[in-house]
Amino acid sequence: MTSTDVRVLRVDAEDPAQDGVFRAWADVYEDASRDALGEAHSSWGLEERRELLRSTERRRLAWAAVVGNTVVGAATLAMPLHDNLDTADVDLAVSPGHRRAGIGSRLLAEAETEAVRAGRSVITAETQWGMGREDDGGAFAASRGYAAAQTVRRNTLPLPADRDRLQAVLAGDGADGYRMRTCWDGIPQEWLEGRAELSRRMSTDVPLGDLRLEEEVWDADRVRSTYAQIAAMGRRVVDTFAVHRSTGELVGYTQVQVDRNGLAYQQDTLVVRGHRGHGLGLRLKAACTLAVMDELPGVRGIRTWNADDNLPMLAVNREVGYVQDAWLREWQKVL
Repeated sequence: MTSTDVRVLRVDAEDPAQDGVFRAWADVYEDASRDALGEAHSSWGLEERRELLRSTERRRLAWAAVVGNTVVGAATLAMPLHDNLDTADVDLAVSPGHRRAGIGSRLLAEAETEAVRAGRSVITAETQWGMGREDDGGAFAASRGYAAAQTVRRNTLPLPADRDRLQAVLAGDGADGYRMRTCWDGIPQEWLEGRAELSRRMSTDVPLGDLRLEEEVWDADRVRSTYAQIAAMGRRVVDTFAVHRSTGELVGYTQVQVDRNGLAYQQDTLVVRGHRGHGLGLRLKAACTLAVMDELPGVRGIRTWNADDNLPMLAVNREVGYVQDAWLREWQKVL
């Protein structure tokens, strides 16, 4: 097979005539993830990917590489619409049996060309691999002009976790002026602005390595639409907040999303500067974990990703019981 045998098609998830292509396109991502991580792989599900392509948060374009009648490669370009308007993210995958034939290069060139056309000058991508394995995608990224910008650890907490240990963390909650409050599948209307501020702070207050990212723009409407998208994906979502009792201010939060297959994904965790040093990060994680165990006892584990130099959060994870099982690396190219 040569690169001339490969056709690159735009994928439209809303076109019934392309349903077979769309499903095969999504399967490529899952196959590539399984190849990199074994049975501990994780990938967006079919309907989750469909909702992501509909998102108003980012403009997403998708391509499939086809040989004969078989989809063997997939690419997605995601471009933020609220902020970071010079950036784009590429998600690229090639079926394990069709690599080193120019397919990835063809897809990447397509995505980069579209990014330039849209005025984007910084492109990010990621690779991931399991413990004891090699970063097979790293050499490809480096050879195409991408530089390693951040190394991330993936840690997993097997469930059910030690309930007594988690409850001990929460003993006396509220006595020091902070209390934990947990919500499922959305939050009170009066918390939307506070939640927006926490998301804005999340974009500036966590380690970013060499990634060239700007502060994100958040308001109540964006928070509301985010919860609507999570619901449309078929995911359950649990948020635990640290509330400053004397002011009622939200000063920290953590979120876990649970997919249709019963696998939970830790999203953001943040404690606002000025309120750190009270063990709030650990209490947030403990309360949220207990909520998942109580509401969804079939969940097998929670996965989380943290920058390799985010030592405080890595220490919190170890205390809760998380164990590292994979790596992720962020790559960046300035056009």
